[in-house]
Amino acid sequence: MKIAIFSNDKQKSRMFRRKLMRELRRLDIVVTNQDPDIVITVGGDGTLLSAFHRYAHQIDHIRFIGVHTGHLGFYTDWRDYELPELVEALANDSGQSVSYPLLDVVIQYFDQTKEHYIALNESTIRRVNKTMKTDVYIRSELFESFRGDGLCISTPTGSTAYSKSLGGAVLHPRLEALQMAEIASINNRLFRTLSSPIVIAPDEDITLRPDAQEDYILTIDSFTHRERPISQVTFRVAKERIHFARYRHMHFWDRVEDAFIGSKQAHGKRGPQA
Repeated sequence: MKIAIFSNDKQKSRMFRRKLMRELRRLDIVVTNQDPDIVITVGGDGTLLSAFHRYAHQIDHIRFIGVHTGHLGFYTDWRDYELPELVEALANDSGQSVSYPLLDVVIQYFDQTKEHYIALNESTIRRVNKTMKTDVYIRSELFESFRGDGLCISTPTGSTAYSKSLGGAVLHPRLEALQMAEIASINNRLFRTLSSPIVIAPDEDITLRPDAQEDYILTIDSFTHRERPISQVTFRVAKERIHFARYRHMHFWDRVEDAFIGSKQAHGKRGPQA
């Protein structure tokens, strides 16, 4: 088994990384960034997102493990003070994992070139200084003509991130679906949108065909793309999936409660492990 360790630059993360490397080498586990079987991220959700995009071309055979050294980690199962337990789990690894859907993004430019990406959380398209105008197609059928700041298309795991702040629903990650949420839409006598997040089935896709402008900002997770004028962007559930090595697994709704409500922690209660 080959393991890569991907950490942020904070002191606590660097210290954990050094200790983990020492323990893995003691067990004769290969620590390398080349073709790893497992990628352990040390930091938070942002660190895991960065690692995901670094290894996106290899995710069919990589499992991720998140260790969080900060205050909140939705993708991270382990805390920095649980090093002995994590090392023991790795020593007894039997390949157990859980997988979640990803977002497939195809960008077509007016010069007829295309780019393809996958996202773990979401993709957004917007204009900063002026109203964005785009036609929205679902399965090649015109659904609406959107006017507003932008649109956000998210995965089920990404439904707890930016999409939630836009009023989107929290989707269980076992659902094979995408969600589109509006960013400050304009609704009046001239322009009308659904004004509600929508959930797209796995055999459907969303295509945006914005007006020809050069100042669109398109994001893939935390990465921003400002390149050539965009002709259209198509979103669908990706064929690829992200795999997490889950030696223990907190129920999804316990994760949501812990991240956003915290009432169990305040009362000294913990939910069942599943």
